[in-house]
Amino acid sequence: MSEHIGFVGLGNMGHAIAENILKAGYDTHVYNRDGSKAKALVAAGAKQGMRPADVVEPGGVVMTMVAHDAALEDVTLGPDGILARLGPGGVHISMSTVSPATARKMTELHEQEGCTYIAAPVFGRPDAAAARRLWVCCAGATEAKERVQPLLKATGQGIFDFGDDPAMANVVKLCGNFLVVSAMEALAEALTLAEKHGIDRSAVAQFLTQTAFACPIYQNYGRMIAEKRYTPAGFQMVLGLKDVNLMLDTAEQAKMPLPLANLVHDHLLSGIAKGRGELDWSALAQIVGEAAGVE
Repeated sequence: MSEHIGFVGLGNMGHAIAENILKAGYDTHVYNRDGSKAKALVAAGAKQGMRPADVVEPGGVVMTMVAHDAALEDVTLGPDGILARLGPGGVHISMSTVSPATARKMTELHEQEGCTYIAAPVFGRPDAAAARRLWVCCAGATEAKERVQPLLKATGQGIFDFGDDPAMANVVKLCGNFLVVSAMEALAEALTLAEKHGIDRSAVAQFLTQTAFACPIYQNYGRMIAEKRYTPAGFQMVLGLKDVNLMLDTAEQAKMPLPLANLVHDHLLSGIAKGRGELDWSALAQIVGEAAGVE
């Protein structure tokens, strides 16, 4: 394939996704604030830009995978941003977990420039991204979604369409992350209860996740929490807190209480206050253990 694809954001997830875009045969141009993270991709054939705008072809397609709302605005807006160069007919695929409000703002700004903003946040950790096993939530203008289908298929195992409003894909992503972090809280409490009664945590996790709770979230996080293994971080605790804050803000705007989200918010915040912000967000289980007198 010869189509020029820009990719901005080469963290744990972004690097793996960009690598798969490159492997799919696209003319891939990459940018990351820390340029050293592009080294392996450049060695494999990608071209590196010094600014976000450098990876964009007018009327082309650019993908972003950045940490938070402010980072998305930073790489998109301004003279060095992708929007100034994308122009009429261009498509911006945002794979980041950001607020629905930011998605709406981005949609409007792109429309003013004659291009299209698509939200395509994903479910899966870095190993799933590398294996093209992500699940993609997608929302945006129909014609643009059809244009980028091959790109999204190069990143994941399934694409689910949630309509024309990009913000809806971000609502779905926050709903999913709420279930993930709630599952981690439940696992932490259940396995700590077992440990307090002298039962091996790993044995309990293995039994439960092979029977009544046989799904990837329980299996993967259950293993990590049972083994108290929170490095290397697939998704850092500081980013987990960011997502929970987005959940609470989105719920408040809809005038809906989220009591369980408030609980995990406090556990994540406590972990970060204790210097654990760079651990995997499943390390919230440590707070549960400490409350129960378990080291």
